[in-house]
Amino acid sequence: MDWTTLAGTALGALVGVGSTLLADRARWRRDLTDRVRQERRDIYVTVLTKYRLAYEAMHAAAVAGRDETDAARSARETAVREAFRASGCDEARETALLCAPQELSDLLEDVYATLRDLQDVFAAGDPPLGSPGLQERRLKHAEAVWAVRAAVRRDLDRAVQGRAA
Repeated sequence: MDWTTLAGTALGALVGVGSTLLADRARWRRDLTDRVRQERRDIYVTVLTKYRLAYEAMHAAAVAGRDETDAARSARETAVREAFRASGCDEARETALLCAPQELSDLLEDVYATLRDLQDVFAAGDPPLGSPGLQERRLKHAEAVWAVRAAVRRDLDRAVQGRAA
C-alpha cells in the first residue's frame, strides 16, 4: 500500500476541514457584530424617539392648559407630568444606559436632564410658551439631542470599522 497517497488524502481533508472552520468562524463573528450593531442602533433610535414623544406630549399638554386659573394650572401640571410618564422614555433610557458606552450614556443623561427641565417649565407655565426663556431651554435640549446623534454615529461607525478589521 502506498502511504503517500493516504497521507496526501488525509492532509487534504485536514486542510479542507480547517479552512471550512475558519470561514465559518469569520462568518459567525461578522454576523454577531452586525447583530450587536443593529440591536444598539434600535436601542438608540428608540430612546431618542421616546424622548421626542415625551417632549411633544408635554408641549401639547402645556398648550392645552394655557389658562392661568388655579384649576387650569393644576390640570396642566398633572397633564404634563402624565404625558412624560406615559411616553415610555424612562424605560427606553434605562435600556440605553445599560447598552451604551460611557461617553454616550453621559450624553443621553444630558438630554434626559434637559427634558426634565422642560417638563418642569411646561408644568409650571413659567417661562410662558413662546418666551425667550423657553426658547433658550428648547435650544439647550436640541443641542443635547444633536450631541447624542453625533455620538451614536461615532459608536455605530466604530462597530463597522471593528468588523472590517
